[in-house]
Amino acid sequence: MTEINPEAPVMVTGANGYVASWLVHKLLSEGHTVHAAVRDPDNTDKVGPLVDVAGTLPGTLKLFQADLLSDGAYDAAAAGCELIFHTASPFTMQTRDPQAELVEPALRGTRNVLETASRTDTIKRVVLTSSCAAIYGDNIDCEDKPGKTLTEAHWNTSSSLEHNPYQYSKTLAEQAAWEMADAQDRWDLVVVNPSLVIGPAINPKATSESFAIVKQLGDGSMKPGAPHLGLGVIDVRDLAEAHYRAGFTPAAHGRNIVSAWNTSLLGLAAALRGRFSNYPLPTRTLPKFLVWLVGPTQGLSRKFVSRNIGYDLKADHTKVVSELGMSFRPLEESIQDMFAWMIDVGRLRARK
Repeated sequence: MTEINPEAPVMVTGANGYVASWLVHKLLSEGHTVHAAVRDPDNTDKVGPLVDVAGTLPGTLKLFQADLLSDGAYDAAAAGCELIFHTASPFTMQTRDPQAELVEPALRGTRNVLETASRTDTIKRVVLTSSCAAIYGDNIDCEDKPGKTLTEAHWNTSSSLEHNPYQYSKTLAEQAAWEMADAQDRWDLVVVNPSLVIGPAINPKATSESFAIVKQLGDGSMKPGAPHLGLGVIDVRDLAEAHYRAGFTPAAHGRNIVSAWNTSLLGLAAALRGRFSNYPLPTRTLPKFLVWLVGPTQGLSRKFVSRNIGYDLKADHTKVVSELGMSFRPLEESIQDMFAWMIDVGRLRARK
């Protein structure tokens, strides 16, 4: 049981990111002092929206310069804190050198932050943003699980540098975090494992692979049809709430799957159709053989197609519901809010 003093400041890494911004919003709304670690506090494009929203909330925002890959860069931000939320991590599905662009930054960044936790006498808990990608690599991995359902007990054993390198990097980073946590006994580690994150962003220029997926649903790219790709999804605002509870619930522990809905690309399109029927949303499933044929021209390897297309994804969120008291927004609200936000900020063309 780890009691966190609500009067102590809280550190958030990558604080201007898509997920972290909503976490900072939650912390500020609860009146906390947030030590927001960002790469460049003077970059108004990146941190301006966070500063603006902080001015409307009761908590206090303090910006700290910190490079994820620089040793000791987080020491100043961690000073006086009892709780660290480590959300910063590279996220891209397209890379030329996955070892240098994904694996090494994920590992080095995680070790850097946890070494800071070990050097800072006041730290009691670290909440790490991992991913369901550390639990499974391909949808076919669900097939041999009990009930074909993923739980916190499962680890991704099918990814590598050559196949799903992003998923591989998340797996290695979380495993390294557990090794470091187990090697000491002063602070505890709680891990949050989200699925695909959807919902509006605080920063109009926020980056996430999910924006690209939803854009393709709405811009006509998938009008002929969408592959049957099973997805787990979580609203970014609910994910921020889950982080908050993982930090401040004394009994929180271990890994925690945060995935509200088991759906698919066509499921997301169906959830959009009632409000955005004037957009060319897909209504049909593309045959798998056709996806297999054209996949490489769309950045999908044939191995990915064979191991993911046509398979559902089921993730069990029982633990966060029972232990953290989580509940989730309806899928329709989450994806429609995201779609409307993308139109408002010009990421999707408005249609009459």
